[in-house]
Amino acid sequence: MFKVGVLTVSDKGYAGERVDGSGALIIEILKKNNFCVEKYEIVPDEKDLISQSLIDMCDKDKVDLILTTGGTGFSQRDVTPEATMDVIERHVPGIPEAMRSKSMLITPKAMLSRAVCGIRKQTLIINMPGSPKAVGECMEIILPVLPHALQILTGQTGECGNVVPGTEKELAYEGCR
Repeated sequence: MFKVGVLTVSDKGYAGERVDGSGALIIEILKKNNFCVEKYEIVPDEKDLISQSLIDMCDKDKVDLILTTGGTGFSQRDVTPEATMDVIERHVPGIPEAMRSKSMLITPKAMLSRAVCGIRKQTLIINMPGSPKAVGECMEIILPVLPHALQILTGQTGECGNVVPGTEKELAYEGCR
């Protein structure tokens, strides 16, 4: 079972002026899919606070995955991608590209997402949208690949493809690309 941190970025949520429906939905979906939510926080839209929470979850709590929600739009206070980029060591562009691509089939507004994804040590960090509807849609998109991604990242497997049956060489693969 993988350990997960959920970080909601919201000025109103932090101030208690809004119920965190997105964070609650992420947690519900994760639990239904056998992930262990170890840490849950709400922080205001402050770059340094977001970065510090991400660092703490990665370095102190040693979670395998962090899903953030909120702060990925065009507002002046939306700084979650910048905070994430400050702490990651390697970029993983395919995950937010897939979320935007599939979400664009639902709404053209998906192209306005500035979400990023990356790796810090052995933790995968994924920025999610701030609305519960968009979170649900994006979770459907990423859930099928999360276990395999986390197995590779945490060293539980190194196999990304399988040898194609009937071939003599191990150079022919099917699976990850």
